[in-house]
Amino acid sequence: MKKLFAILSVAAMMALAPLSLYAQDEAAANEEATVENVEEVEVIEEVAAPDAPAADEFDPEVDVEGEPLHQVLKKQFMDGGVGWMSPLLLCLVLGLAIVIERTIYLNLSTTNTKKLLENVEEALNTGGIEAAKEVCRNTRGPVASIFYQGLDRYNEGLDVVEKSIASYGSVQMGLMERGMSWIGLFIALAPTLGFMGTVVGMIDAFDSIQAAGDISPIVVAAGIKVALLTTVGGLIVAVILQLFYNYLVAKVEGLVLSMEDSSISLVDMLTKYSKK
Repeated sequence: MKKLFAILSVAAMMALAPLSLYAQDEAAANEEATVENVEEVEVIEEVAAPDAPAADEFDPEVDVEGEPLHQVLKKQFMDGGVGWMSPLLLCLVLGLAIVIERTIYLNLSTTNTKKLLENVEEALNTGGIEAAKEVCRNTRGPVASIFYQGLDRYNEGLDVVEKSIASYGSVQMGLMERGMSWIGLFIALAPTLGFMGTVVGMIDAFDSIQAAGDISPIVVAAGIKVALLTTVGGLIVAVILQLFYNYLVAKVEGLVLSMEDSSISLVDMLTKYSKK
């Protein structure tokens, strides 16, 4: 019996020995493969390292694709369709032209009303109505023009002076607001043209789907892009002109308030002068 057990033990050891050697060889092979992979990763990182600083460089005049900004804007303008983007550009150019003209006119119309009232009062006390009219004639701005009209009708009575100031004040306010309606038109027209381009672009997209018989992104991309670009263009034009329009409206309101306040002071001044 003991011999039988000894024989079985030797046979088992001989059978398991090749399996142990195979497991050791496989483990060694895995370790070598891991070392090779790590070395390859290190080599790749070393090669890519010199190019890494280039990603930190940034040019504000170049977009993410490396194209100049004006080239990108030109490309978007062409992609939006010249037939739709050109009217939007025309609205922007004409609107800005009117804004510049109105800004210059209103800035030139601004007058130091306090100093003007002091000069008119001094002229009244020293030289009378004619001297005061000469001061207004030599002063630029709508306030001086209103003062001149009131002084010119002093001999007809204070009631006539007040009516003349009110009437000519309305004329001056109309001159200051001249051209503002055109800016309002361009503000309303630009988004309308953009939305119209959107509708036309969507119609083209559905026509392309019908012609191809397939709903594919490639088929509808061109029409949808035109639709979106025209909408964005119209909104951008409207926002820009709206900002300048509000500035001009505030400027006109300030001038009108100054005209009304100065006119009341002039009537009071003439009332005192008539009692002398």
